Amino acid sequence: MTERVSVSVAGGIARVELARPEARNALDLPMCHQLREAFESLPDDVRVVLLSGRGPVFCAGADLKERTGKDAAWVRRRRLASFAAYAAIEACPVPVVALVQGAVVGSGGEITLAADFALAASGTVFRFPEPHWGTVGATQRLQRAIGKRRAKELLFTNRALDAAEAANLGVVTRVVPAEALSEAGDETAASIAKAPPLAIALTKRAVDLGSETDLDRGIRIELAAIEQCLADGGWRDGVARFTAGNGEPR
Repeated sequence: MTERVSVSVAGGIARVELARPEARNALDLPMCHQLREAFESLPDDVRVVLLSGRGPVFCAGADLKERTGKDAAWVRRRRLASFAAYAAIEACPVPVVALVQGAVVGSGGEITLAADFALAASGTVFRFPEPHWGTVGATQRLQRAIGKRRAKELLFTNRALDAAEAANLGVVTRVVPAEALSEAGDETAASIAKAPPLAIALTKRAVDLGSETDLDRGIRIELAAIEQCLADGGWRDGVARFTAGNGEPR
């Protein structure tokens, strides 16, 4: 099978790249399977994942051409495969940072929103055109990121969202010059990788679980995470680094 997702690991940083530039990294069924597998089979020593797209376009959405001649049952299976891929990204136990550029359409937006956060190159444009393609999609993660009313406006109108507005709405967290996207990703990954892995993993889990409940239960989730850190004993190293750095973690 042709490689549609490239994975490399070095120094605790995994780089997962959508690798179908000839099709603007459009998501087809094999790419769904490969993307899911990439995230479900990461080595245990990975500390952070950088998720990017090869070429000038991050992901131009679902590959609608592959649906030609298919029946509704096939399309249903294909959609379930994409949902599984997004879920694998979201369930990754280590931080996932998306690096997006060019067109980010439909499924590309879902992939971006499944990551923990995203950096965008200036000039990036988002669109969520599913209803205009005669289907339904991006109705859940998008509204959780930007709110119900804003999500409806983008889905109903297929309006383009530029990088600056995407940052203002929280779809991405930072916009950088296009030529600096790779470097910004490397710096972000290096910063995350400096932190104790257990503390980062527990922080990710506490934020994710806490977002699904009320504050009181969220505090209990955080306390349980703190207890795990205390039992591990790694917090002593953090105190030592803090003291050695005159109050600045190293």
